[in-house]
Amino acid sequence: MQLLLSRSFLFFHQTRTLTMATSTSISLSSKPRIKGVVFDMDGTLTVPVIDFQAMYKAVLGNDEYVAVKSKSPSGIDILHHIESWSPDKQRKAYEIIADFEKQGLDRLQIMPGAAELCGFLDSRNIRRGLITRNVKDAVDLFHERFGVKFSPALSREYRPYKPDPAPLLHICSTWEVQPDEVMMIGDSLKDDVACGKRAGAFTCLLDETGRYDAPEYANVEHKPDYKVSSLVEVQSLLERDFELTS
Repeated sequence: MQLLLSRSFLFFHQTRTLTMATSTSISLSSKPRIKGVVFDMDGTLTVPVIDFQAMYKAVLGNDEYVAVKSKSPSGIDILHHIESWSPDKQRKAYEIIADFEKQGLDRLQIMPGAAELCGFLDSRNIRRGLITRNVKDAVDLFHERFGVKFSPALSREYRPYKPDPAPLLHICSTWEVQPDEVMMIGDSLKDDVACGKRAGAFTCLLDETGRYDAPEYANVEHKPDYKVSSLVEVQSLLERDFELTS
């Protein structure tokens, strides 16, 4: 009887070990599925050419800029900040912003690795979308100049804009996919990463210079799932950590 029990226990133990090993193997090989990638434009798909610090100072004045910056370690949300201003003051602020943006359009360059990454996504039938706080004219010029199309491509005219999750959720709804089947890629913690996190998407921060490694960003509310120093790194990241499907 004791021998029978011992054999039964041994069989149970071996079977349980095999089951656990199989289960672990399945778990380890299981990857989240990505059906779409949504990009920021300025500083992500295009080389950063707008001097945002100079623009903020021109809109706010130096003293207010310093005061607002001290309260916003992850960056200034200038569009939301001026919404409470009087119509006349707000109009002048938008004129300053538009002037800086126009100067940026004159020097528009596609980010290294952007075209190749888009080609890779196309080869896997992964959808591509765009969300920017820049104006529609800038998006149209980007599409025309570089021949790389994004759809939907939501500009500042779509309200509410980043970091509100609404534009990203709109794209997910248009694509008929879940937010956790989408990755948001951008160069801003306060806009792109916050938008993606609030929507429930995966997020990837493009940090070319390593500025987000600074201590002031250590305790921000929304942190990215991934951080890369160039768009060239994104393809290997996607292939390594995700199941890629249309």
